[in-house]
Amino acid sequence: MNDGDDSRLQNAIPALRRYARVLTRDPHQADDLVQDCLERALTRMHQVRCRPDLRPWLFTIAHNLNVSHWRRLRRLVPFMETTDPEPLQEAGQIPHLEWKELADAFEHLSTDHQQVLTLVGVEGLEYATVADILGVPVGTVMSRLSRARTALHRLIEHEERPMLRRLQ
Repeated sequence: MNDGDDSRLQNAIPALRRYARVLTRDPHQADDLVQDCLERALTRMHQVRCRPDLRPWLFTIAHNLNVSHWRRLRRLVPFMETTDPEPLQEAGQIPHLEWKELADAFEHLSTDHQQVLTLVGVEGLEYATVADILGVPVGTVMSRLSRARTALHRLIEHEERPMLRRLQ
């Protein structure tokens, strides 16, 4: 691996960590997934020498590792308790409350919706790239994104007890 590969990989790690958090919904599992993904990527860097942006390739690896992980678990463990992820920060001011409200609503979306919102909205990837990462048609990505945005809007605007409305 050369210095250019090293810097491209390092530059992609924050995005990979965000995506891993979406996939796993657990900070510790996300860290494990990122580590597994990076280990696999390091052994296959020769496959992507010409790619300037490694994020789509890394997201595909992470997605596939996560799917494999859950398939193995399903066979081994019939029922598994899940816990809510630890909060990223305490909300002490109005902007933090707005962010917390959005984050809470985001957590109520399906994993499919969270994935497309993260890959398109946060990472800025094109629909075709997201379709390749998720292994679905472009139309499915567009449909999921539309439904995800609608669901997120409904959760924020029509939630029974929105935080900000209680403060006013």
